[in-house]
Amino acid sequence: MNYKTIIFALCLGMAGTLAAQSIYPGQHVGKMKVETSAPVAIKGFDLKDIRLLPSRFRDNMLRDSAWMASIDVNRLLHSFRTNAGVWAGREGGYMTVKKLGGWESLDCELRGHTTGHLLSAYGLMYAATGSEIFKLKGDSIVTELGKVQDALGNGYLSAFPEELINRNIKGQSVWAPWYTLHKLFSGLIDQYLYADNMQALAVVTKMGDWAYNKLKPLSEETRRKMIRNEFGGINESFYNLYAVTGDERYKWLAEYFYHNDVIDPLKEQNDDLGTKHTNTFIPKVIAEARNYELTKNEESRKLSDFFWHTMINHHTFAPGCSSQKEHFFDPKQFSKFLNGYTGETCCTYNMLKLSRHLFCWTGDVKIADYYERALYNHILGQQDPETGMVCYFLPLLNGAHKVYSTKENSFWCCVGSGFESHAKYGEAIYYHNDGAIYVNLFIPSVVSWKEKGMTLRQETAFPSEETTVLTVGTEQPVRTTVCLRYPSWSGKASVFVNGKKVSVKQKPGSYIALTRLWKSGDRIEVTYPMQVSLETTLDNPRKAALLYGPIVLAGERGTEGMQAPAPFSNPALYNDYYTYDYHVPADLKTALEIDVKHPGRALRRVGKELKFATTQGDVLRPLYDMHRQRYVVYWDLMK
Repeated sequence: MNYKTIIFALCLGMAGTLAAQSIYPGQHVGKMKVETSAPVAIKGFDLKDIRLLPSRFRDNMLRDSAWMASIDVNRLLHSFRTNAGVWAGREGGYMTVKKLGGWESLDCELRGHTTGHLLSAYGLMYAATGSEIFKLKGDSIVTELGKVQDALGNGYLSAFPEELINRNIKGQSVWAPWYTLHKLFSGLIDQYLYADNMQALAVVTKMGDWAYNKLKPLSEETRRKMIRNEFGGINESFYNLYAVTGDERYKWLAEYFYHNDVIDPLKEQNDDLGTKHTNTFIPKVIAEARNYELTKNEESRKLSDFFWHTMINHHTFAPGCSSQKEHFFDPKQFSKFLNGYTGETCCTYNMLKLSRHLFCWTGDVKIADYYERALYNHILGQQDPETGMVCYFLPLLNGAHKVYSTKENSFWCCVGSGFESHAKYGEAIYYHNDGAIYVNLFIPSVVSWKEKGMTLRQETAFPSEETTVLTVGTEQPVRTTVCLRYPSWSGKASVFVNGKKVSVKQKPGSYIALTRLWKSGDRIEVTYPMQVSLETTLDNPRKAALLYGPIVLAGERGTEGMQAPAPFSNPALYNDYYTYDYHVPADLKTALEIDVKHPGRALRRVGKELKFATTQGDVLRPLYDMHRQRYVVYWDLMK
């Protein structure tokens, strides 16, 4: 099936209403044996109830879906079958399969993680589009994984031998086997939740039984030694498996992976994160967030909230990303770590997951503001519009450029999480509770609020334009409240309902609440004035990023010295993104003359697109549109 055929099939499927999405409060009614018991302010919609309309977001989703649809299931399964000695072929014979490269190579200890990510992504894409191709892809993988599990015989399922788990238990050198199993656990649970795949639930339950039998006899000393190794969000998966099945053994497994050395300091409100591995750290907090929702553990709630605010206030760059060379660093030296290896995309993927949990608890608009910042400036811009390939890092070194994956020889963690991220743009646009629907993001889309017999259709060219229009559809008049996010970056908002101006008494950083009897065809028009602002680094007031509303602007710096054709150094290596030499020209201009009190005076918007020119002749565009060329994000300010 070629690219155009896939896109056509996906567009035809946009009207479908199937499946569900990630486990957040209020979702998956009827599929949870253990429901959320903690108090929540707001609930998420199921992804099946939201459809994206044409926009840059849907373009990304379609490119992502075309890539996902093109991946041969037999290639994904090859390492699993090799591990179990199970072969699938024509008429029962051996069929040669072209092996995947990079992190899916047979000599890579993380092999199999991409299959887990794709199980989740196929479910998400099925929910987001209704296209049957993603249901079929997920079903076929689950069926064959079931055969592999049966061949292995004890419930274990992986693309690598169980000996890697044994090495981990002994404290011997091994990359991250439980991290990889986390992706499989999560993907299989998602197949059950998103695509109603009962076999996926049976397979993952057997995996849970294997894990319980494997770990239950071990000593506390062995446990603490074992969990020093990266284990991703395996404890979140066990909490979710507990919620789905009600089996207390899986709750025990989740608690088994409680990492004392990491989580205990957060309980004490210790904000010194040292130089720990950032993307190892965040999933452990997500598990604590899930623990709070299922058990009302107040310590888990408080430490999750504390960690989130610590990240946002001290460890987050202007685009909403975090980490350098995958690790935390001293925020008192923030500007010294603006290098070519900042912003691991998986960290942002996980921070957005954590943000959704916290937002459901509180409805805090600050969390929604962060979500928007990270979604537009990092996740949206991770994907190369020409090829659909994605970046591992978002480099903030002046003069750097984005480095993309390849279809055959990468399959990094950020490729796996990227499959998911570009499938689920709809999940955080709208929320609701019994009395209101919340419009959090300004992305062209339609949401169906089935409990109220009501739809909202949002049409906007944001951020190129400041106005978004919402049109109500109802089976019969409905009295409820529409809460419009009033972003902290906005000027004085103006709101019209059916052409009549509504008085806005709220301030930026809140919600504009419109309560009335809504009828089909009612129209809400809201304008959020945007302006240019500066965001300086924590340690240096003369080093700053420029933003237009929530959008980070980057200065174009051309292609001098960039490697051709990708550019990429040697995609056959596992980690060449990590050692990539950007060959930044020595004379690259990074200074910007600007009035720090009135930064907008230094910029002039050019045409209707989101493009600016400075008085010095610089051209600035959104960072998410900065591809295949060098750029500057953090400027050296000159008076």
